[in-house]
Amino acid sequence: MSQPTSVNVNDPGLITLVNKLQDVFATVGVNNPIDLPQIAVVGSQSSGKSSVLENIPSSWYWYCDKKTSRTKPTQPLDLALALTPPQVLQLINRPAAPKTNGAETEGQNTTDPSANADEWAEFLHIPGQKFFDFNKVREEIVRETESKAGKNVNISPKPINLRIYSPRVLTLTLVDLPGLTKVPVGDQPADIERQIREMVLKQISKSNAIILAVTAANTDLANSDGLKLAREVDPDGQRTIGVLTKIDLMDEGTDVVDILAGRIIPLRLGYVPVVNRGQRDIDNRKAISAALDHEKAFFENHRAYRNKHSYCGTPYLARKLNMILMMHIKNTLPEIKTRIQVSLAKYQAELAGLGDSLLGNSANIVLNIITEFCNEYRTVLEGNNQELSSAELSGGARISFVFHELYANGIKAVDPFDDVKDTHIRTILYNSSGSSPALFVGTTAFELIVKQQIKRLEDPSLKCASLVYDELVRILSQLLQKQFFRRYPSLKEKFYQVVIQFFKKAMMPTNKLVTDLVSMESCYINTGHPDFINGHRAMAIVNEKHNQSKPVQVDPKTGKPLPGGGRESPNPQSLEIEKEGFFYSFFAAKGKKKAAAMEPPPAKLMASGTLSERENLEVEVIKLLIQSYYNIVKRTMIDMVPKAIMLNLVQFSKDEMQRELLENLYKSDQLEELLKESDYTIRRRKECQQMVESLTKAQEIVSSVG
Repeated sequence: MSQPTSVNVNDPGLITLVNKLQDVFATVGVNNPIDLPQIAVVGSQSSGKSSVLENIPSSWYWYCDKKTSRTKPTQPLDLALALTPPQVLQLINRPAAPKTNGAETEGQNTTDPSANADEWAEFLHIPGQKFFDFNKVREEIVRETESKAGKNVNISPKPINLRIYSPRVLTLTLVDLPGLTKVPVGDQPADIERQIREMVLKQISKSNAIILAVTAANTDLANSDGLKLAREVDPDGQRTIGVLTKIDLMDEGTDVVDILAGRIIPLRLGYVPVVNRGQRDIDNRKAISAALDHEKAFFENHRAYRNKHSYCGTPYLARKLNMILMMHIKNTLPEIKTRIQVSLAKYQAELAGLGDSLLGNSANIVLNIITEFCNEYRTVLEGNNQELSSAELSGGARISFVFHELYANGIKAVDPFDDVKDTHIRTILYNSSGSSPALFVGTTAFELIVKQQIKRLEDPSLKCASLVYDELVRILSQLLQKQFFRRYPSLKEKFYQVVIQFFKKAMMPTNKLVTDLVSMESCYINTGHPDFINGHRAMAIVNEKHNQSKPVQVDPKTGKPLPGGGRESPNPQSLEIEKEGFFYSFFAAKGKKKAAAMEPPPAKLMASGTLSERENLEVEVIKLLIQSYYNIVKRTMIDMVPKAIMLNLVQFSKDEMQRELLENLYKSDQLEELLKESDYTIRRRKECQQMVESLTKAQEIVSSVG
């Protein structure tokens, strides 16, 4: 690699360097990642923008004027074409070759390369072919415009790159943007104004773009389309230079001195007035050299401009643009170097991720992918992966959340008395005692209610298994986002199908084991469990609570509690009524006469009336026993159901995943089809390869500058 050389700011080599970068990135069919310094030309189609661009490379057009056929006048490029694709015009100063006889080549055939050895044009899309005839250049632009934008001259963002080599031009690069228009022409789309505006804004919004805003001097500056658009992206006028055309068409006694002095709309880079050929001059075949002489004479003799004529005209504009562009490139070169390095590293990393198109034996590739997938699956579940997130739970942590938060709190929230009322317990008690009233609280009613409530735990337990299944599918989807699965869509789809079917197969024994756990709890009520409160203790707790709730009677004379524990002595009649319980309350509601008639009981006999004191005691005892045992069952389910799911679903998938994938994927007749790369991968690899190649060349170019 050559040693970096320091480039002086006045050296046109700076512009040549940017031209080389533009050429490098123009060959890449993707968006240019580097914002290169450039001069973007903006103006309406009636502003004279085309004539300005025609005059800047004046010597070459003048030379073509003398050499081309006189059957039709020379037209400005984009005026003749209503050009819609952007045109990158690169003017390259090239020293003339020494002449052997000192004779001019005027009058020779322009198709002969030797007749124009010092001046020619080239298009980037047809490298190596030189154009010595201006009409041929215009024909090629027409052809390329139709190729990019269609015969209807629609909008196309793809630029046409044209170079002009000449010893009589200043090294300069201009981006000629489509002329701003208001009305569609011919078959152009109805929204052509919006499309052109968006394209122009996209170009001039770049921070490294110098805006050349062209405005006709014989119109109000405030209505200039070019300046208006420039001020949207450069409101302070820091990178906008104004060009005032049609100076010679202004009304008598008017001038642009105030504008040039910055008293109307100030621009940091100022304004330059120019005089171009009019349509009559073009029709009369007025040579551009004569037009430039006329422009020079106009400013030198005009009373308003003769004192500053050296700052007016197209030659001064070309020199000013050349200096501005070189200064701009010098200031932005360090940033360009940095952005090239960053972009190169990014595309190299992406290209490495996409991999080579030929990795080797298909069987080995599939085997490696299966092994890597299973290892990552186990790693994510165990929480040993290197990409742990601090923003959210992932992998096995989410399964733990399902077990210890969702399921545990869901089971704890189940109340055994949500759908069991005191009257239901009262009815079950009487039903369980049969034809003889029970002397003690029966265990049959207790077991019946407990078994019913235990069955309610089956649904949330199965829901827990379903949630864990969803988390495993979530992990699968995350793993399938890896680059090598994006690369092989058929393999990705097959992986998904096989693993999902594997999970579903594992869910069958998992759900059965969870259901069996609930059935185990409901089929045998272990009243001998050490944590279970027995009947005697339950009765004692209820009696104590019941007695504490009764008011203590005291002797009004002495103020001491009355005998019998300080509570009222039971009334024999009340005991008799209490003994009747539910049956008494039923017949009491009928009335004495109807009771005496002994009418048969109704077809559906329901418990009614207020519970007696004894019934209240019995119901409280049953509820206390149910609550005690139900809490034991809930603790058991909270402990055992996650273990069952881990055994038959999570651990099983960790142990058997690789075997399942090998059985379904590692088949010789499927390997080639599974490893067929996606169109995206093929296209993106090609784009990255092109970009890496271009950025590498660009890095070599900028590295040559100190």
